[in-house]
Amino acid sequence: MIQEPEAFEPEATRRAADVAESARANRGWWDRNADEYQVEHGTFLGDDRFVWGPEGLDEVEAELLGRPEDLKGRDVLEIGAGAAQCARWLAAQGARPVALDISHRQLQHALRIGGTFPLVCADAGALPFADSSFDLACSAYGALPFVADPVRVLSEVRRVLHPGGRFVFSVTHPIRWAFPDEPGPEGLSISASYFDRTPYVEQDDEGRAVYVEHHRTIGDRVRDIVASGFRLVDLVEPEWPAWNTSEWGGWSPLRGNLIPGTAIFVCVRD
Repeated sequence: MIQEPEAFEPEATRRAADVAESARANRGWWDRNADEYQVEHGTFLGDDRFVWGPEGLDEVEAELLGRPEDLKGRDVLEIGAGAAQCARWLAAQGARPVALDISHRQLQHALRIGGTFPLVCADAGALPFADSSFDLACSAYGALPFVADPVRVLSEVRRVLHPGGRFVFSVTHPIRWAFPDEPGPEGLSISASYFDRTPYVEQDDEGRAVYVEHHRTIGDRVRDIVASGFRLVDLVEPEWPAWNTSEWGGWSPLRGNLIPGTAIFVCVRD
């Protein structure tokens, strides 16, 4: 009888992880987990919905990129696009989106669902586009939570935007770093310092990172935005809506009604 190998369980730790290690680890993680992610969250995300986070805030209502009717004919870059649900919604409004992701497997899901817009596999810290190529850029939980040098990414996004262009991105709300990533009551007690910026790392038996997430405080995010040359014009903290009864990892109605789960930064290139 052939014995199946035991499933690999990475070790969770807190340690430094530089730009290269973070990119390598997260490219591999998303390639390995893209199928499961799309199965688990695909129904909530839809094929052509623009959702900013697990709360379910929809761009149709939020209009953080502008009124839907004003998106027609606009060149839009989606960063960390996954299966390109947001780009597909943008295309339906008449925009000309480009969907970029570091994970080849995630973009294969974008191909599976379909669309006529370009898909680009690249690192957000080195965007393969000319200066001033886009009118708008967006990222719903893409790239920025996982990069060691967010100013590098923000500066690249600013470079490829036209003057006056807008970049809107959402990330896990920084206050969540202080709480366990649990949807139930155990996720309501502070267990770590909000001010500890040491990355969360999952590593293999050889100590090689297989997943990395970086923490920035609210103040850090604001300073990163300013350092990259953007002007911050809004910070949105979506409240948990009554209609959303689902759980997504550590996000849940219980926690969402008490502490913010998502932070959305609206930035303009002057």
